[in-house]
Amino acid sequence: MDVRRVQITGGSSYVVTLPKEWIKSLNIKKNDPLSLFIQSDGTLLITSKIVQGQHQKIKRFDVTSPPKDVDLLRHLIGAYIAGFTSIQVSSQTKLPTSIRNVIRSFTQLTIGQEVVEETDTSILLKDLLNPSEMPLDRTIKRMHIIVRGMYEDATRALQTKDKNLAKELLTRDNELDRLHWLIARQYNIIIQNVSLSEKMSISLNMASTCFMISRIIERIGDHLVRIAENVPTLIDSRPDAAILDRILFASSESIEVLNKSVTAFFRNDIKAADEAIDGVTQVELDCEEIKTLALRQKGLVAITVGIVVDSIRRIGEYSQDIAENVINHAVLEN
Repeated sequence: MDVRRVQITGGSSYVVTLPKEWIKSLNIKKNDPLSLFIQSDGTLLITSKIVQGQHQKIKRFDVTSPPKDVDLLRHLIGAYIAGFTSIQVSSQTKLPTSIRNVIRSFTQLTIGQEVVEETDTSILLKDLLNPSEMPLDRTIKRMHIIVRGMYEDATRALQTKDKNLAKELLTRDNELDRLHWLIARQYNIIIQNVSLSEKMSISLNMASTCFMISRIIERIGDHLVRIAENVPTLIDSRPDAAILDRILFASSESIEVLNKSVTAFFRNDIKAADEAIDGVTQVELDCEEIKTLALRQKGLVAITVGIVVDSIRRIGEYSQDIAENVINHAVLEN
């Protein structure tokens, strides 16, 4: 750590010298402008990059030797999340239809990515979304609405024995993925460009908390898909009515913990987060009792109930993780 003393010049100006090594490493010259940002924790950020505007980054993929479709899609999503403003896919020969189909799928799976240039051998994608127009907390709220609706419909499908409703749930998980990737992208851009956090009126700590919560909600969505996939089998296997009632009750408890945790996040309420965490213990106990009852059923019933109940328990535990993130954020900010 380099400690420097504050000096006064001209009777009213406070001056601190800058490290010579830092000046040379960034090739800063006399009279070059620097930007100063006062952080929420009182620290002062000095940078030479902000005055130059948002840095345009391009990621290039050479597909002359075509990769597997799933690999290319994974790499494109990785570049998107990393915050690249442009993505170019090119080949020394004509781009095959399979590559073009992957790129089309990528633009449908992500938010803001559009094809701006296209030739026989190259496709250029550009991000057309202004990050400041999509606040992270608003995206979290949208994710919560989606996952809450998925949970409510999953239990309704089981209660009413509606297999079609259970199947319809599977398509909504894609929207959760899109929103989570968007938050991950915005978070990466923010930590690379602090001016964006100022424009969005969000601290780095808050951005980090939003990223972690979106990742947890996305995982909750995965467990809801798992429940929806097993609802038809559970309907056909006709478990004991008492077990079905207990599953529905545990589901209501689990979703209540989720709702309390997300509400605590938006209210920055430590007490509400504590209450959400306290509720997880009962969810875990109820799930263990249901699994014990299921062991008395036929093999397929016991297995399916075990899968569903395990996901209900994991959703409660993931909701606890949200509440713990809320507490960590609130303690730091307050």
